[in-house]
Amino acid sequence: QVQLVESGGGSVQAGGSLKLSCAASGLTLRTTLMGWFRQAPGREREFVAVTPWFDGGTFYADSVKGRFTISRDNAKNTVYLQMNSLKPEDTAVYYCNQSPRPSGRTWFPGTTWGQGTQVTVSS
Repeated sequence: QVQLVESGGGSVQAGGSLKLSCAASGLTLRTTLMGWFRQAPGREREFVAVTPWFDGGTFYADSVKGRFTISRDNAKNTVYLQMNSLKPEDTAVYYCNQSPRPSGRTWFPGTTWGQGTQVTVSS
């Protein structure tokens, strides 16, 4: 059974940084495409970033490109999301997701989610 557990959320001021972690179990991370999504209050869940199992080829939503970095440590079965230059509009619950799939210029989520971690950015 696949389990994803996010951590690292918190409250920061605009311009600050946070690093989220997603610990995965029940799967082989080195052969699994992994992504991050987020959901702000009153809005639909949206794609943030994805990292394939092969080197290179990370993808980001335009809204976070240049500020967020997705990475993975296959030995630790963990995926990370480094978030810099945070803005109030980044406030959301951030979710780790297994095997999202591409659709045009965005990505649709796979079926397995973590419980989410709250990120709050104040102005």
